[in-house]
Amino acid sequence: MSSSDNTTALAENKVLILYILNQLSNGIIEDGLYKIISSINNVNYFYFKEVLTDLLDSKLVGKFTKDEEDDEVVLKITSDGTNALSLTIDVLPGILKLKADNIFKEELSSITNETSVIAEFIPKNENDYTIKCKIIENNETIFEVRTFAGSRDRAKKIVDNWNYNASKIYPKILDILLEENGKRDF
Repeated sequence: MSSSDNTTALAENKVLILYILNQLSNGIIEDGLYKIISSINNVNYFYFKEVLTDLLDSKLVGKFTKDEEDDEVVLKITSDGTNALSLTIDVLPGILKLKADNIFKEELSSITNETSVIAEFIPKNENDYTIKCKIIENNETIFEVRTFAGSRDRAKKIVDNWNYNASKIYPKILDILLEENGKRDF
């Protein structure tokens, strides 16, 4: 691929990301955006990250948290990004735009209907880890719990257990939380 082809592909992918984000007033998580973009234009993850980082650095795209209680980060087009899109929309070939419109609707409904189970642990120091376990449905966090572990092994065990058993753990926690007067026969 020549340098000119690379530059054209880079410009098209930047405009494509802006075009998709412009249609999402509430923003989208990075993985969801990658899923849509890769379905439209068959880009690999590393190339997608490079293009997205460039858009973030130039402040055409921003990272925002959905609300104060939720620290989930979503990507949104900025006002500069909207202006840039209006000036560069012609860079996007008509066939790619049509494909984007068709796949966007399909992929967005599949992404928003997905239930995601997420767990991660963050080291505070070598013997102190914060664990965050979440369930996300329709792009909203419906359950989140944070806890601590005194070793990496314990933190990993909690994360693995959540990833494999969230569908069993979550209802049990809800049952306990919903009990009358907090009384429970163990």
